[in-house]
Amino acid sequence: MKNLRRGVTLIEMMIVMAIIGMIAAISFPAVNNGLDSIRLHSASDSVASFLDAAMNRAERRQQVVEIVINPKQNRMAAYSLGYSRTLEVPQGVSIVGEDERRYIVMPGGAFPKFAIDLTNSRGAHRHIVVDSITGSPRIS
Repeated sequence: MKNLRRGVTLIEMMIVMAIIGMIAAISFPAVNNGLDSIRLHSASDSVASFLDAAMNRAERRQQVVEIVINPKQNRMAAYSLGYSRTLEVPQGVSIVGEDERRYIVMPGGAFPKFAIDLTNSRGAHRHIVVDSITGSPRIS
């Protein structure tokens, strides 16, 4: 009667682990690039929603709203009577610019036309523009 041994040798296991390591090393940059793209897309959606909420507050509550964009701290803020909101842009995404900018939204008046540029660590850009007629933010 023959003695049959079943199992995996150490060399076979090392070859499988090397193949798995090469697949992971090849796919990591693509996955990381995809995550950066998702972060930028999500941040631009958050900025557009934040601006839309500030514009709606001015129109519906008939209150003056001040919007502050601070690229150095990588955040935005909206202030009004009894209203204060901030938006921290997520890590890996930054607001383009050097100086703090302030905009006043007057109820019943024309909306200020301004744009916010966001960029990620890979250099991809998103441009959020507030339309001066409708007051709605548009992402491009």
